[in-house]
Amino acid sequence: MSRTDDILFRPHRLGALDLKNRIAMAPMTRSRAAQPGNVATELTATYYAQRSGAGLLISEGTQVSPVGQGYAFTPGIHSAEQTAGWRRVTEAVHASGGRIFAQLWHVGRVSHPLLHGQQPVAPSAVAAAGAKAFVVDGGGIGMVDTPTPRALTTDEVRGVVEEFAQAARNARDAGFDGVELHAANGYLIEQFLRSESNRRDDAYGGSVDNRLRFLAEVTEAVAGVFGADKVGVRISPFLELNGIHDDDPHGLFLAVARLLDGLGVAYIHTSESSPMELPPGHDPVPAGFRTALREAYRGTIMVAGGYDGARARAILESGLADMVAFGRPYISNPDLDARLAAGLPLTEPDRATFYGGGAQGYTDYPPLTQAAE
Repeated sequence: MSRTDDILFRPHRLGALDLKNRIAMAPMTRSRAAQPGNVATELTATYYAQRSGAGLLISEGTQVSPVGQGYAFTPGIHSAEQTAGWRRVTEAVHASGGRIFAQLWHVGRVSHPLLHGQQPVAPSAVAAAGAKAFVVDGGGIGMVDTPTPRALTTDEVRGVVEEFAQAARNARDAGFDGVELHAANGYLIEQFLRSESNRRDDAYGGSVDNRLRFLAEVTEAVAGVFGADKVGVRISPFLELNGIHDDDPHGLFLAVARLLDGLGVAYIHTSESSPMELPPGHDPVPAGFRTALREAYRGTIMVAGGYDGARARAILESGLADMVAFGRPYISNPDLDARLAAGLPLTEPDRATFYGGGAQGYTDYPPLTQAAE
C-alpha cells in the first residue's frame, strides 16, 4: 500500500492546522528536565525533533505551576527559563518539518510536599486511593503515597484558571502550535469532573453542569490565548487511574464532549486503555460510546491506547476516529511513521530507561535504516 492510499497518511485538517498525516505522538512523561528549575533541554529538543514525522507531536505533561507538579524531573511551563527551554524544542521540531502542541498539566491531589513544600490542592479534601508521587527525598528518589489534599477555595479555583491561561501564553511565546489540556488520568481537571473527587457545594461542585465548570473556564481561558481551533483536550472516560471514579462516566463524558463541541476546540483526545498490550479482540471502550461521542462532538477525535498499525487503520476507516496517537512505540522507534507506512518491524523499548537519566533510552534509539547498518 502506498502512502497515497493509506488512510494513516492522508492529510488532515486539525482545527486551524493542516497536518501531513493522521498519526500523533502521545504525551509521555520521561522525567529528564534539567535541575534546578525543571527546564526542557537540548536533549529534549533532539528527542522531539527525531519524532517529527508524526502529523502532530504532543509534549509530555508540563506543569502550569510549582504546586501542579506530581513527579520529580518533569518540565514546567510557568517560568521564563522553562519557556526558553521549550522554545529550543519547538524550533528543533519546526526545523524538522513537525508540528507540536504543549500538554498543560496540573496534577492536583496526585502530589506531595517534598516536590514543592506545600500541601497538594484539589477540588475537595479527598485522598487519591492508591496514588503515588515520584519524589526526591534525602538524596534518594522513589514513589511515595500522596497525602490528603487541601480543598481549593472558590477564589483559588479562579486563580488556577489564570495559571492555565499564563501557561498558554508561555506556550505561545515558546513557539508551540497549540496546547492540549490534560483532563485525564485522575489529575486536577478530571478531579473536578468526577463525583468521587469533587464533593464541593459551590458553583464548581454538585451537579454535572457545575462539575464541568472548571474545565469550561480553563478551556475558554487558553482558547483566549491560542484560539479554540488550536486547543485540544485529553480525557480518559473509562480509566480509573490515581484513585479516580465516577457514578456515571458514560453520561459525564458525553456531557464533556457536548461542552467542548460548543466551545469549538480542535480535538478531543481519548485515552482508552492503560496497558500497551490488549487481549486479542478486546475493546476497552463500552459498546455504543464511540458512536455517541461522534454524535456529541463534531471536531477531530483522536484515540490512543495500545494501537498498532492494523487497529489504527481500522478505526480510521470506521469513521469513529480521525487521528490515532501512539505512545510507547514512539519511545523506541523515532521513525515510527516510516515503519508503519512500510509495514516494518518495531524495536521494543527498554522499560528501565523510561523515566530519568540521559540520552540512553531517550535519543539513542536508531531509525531502522541505521539499525540495519
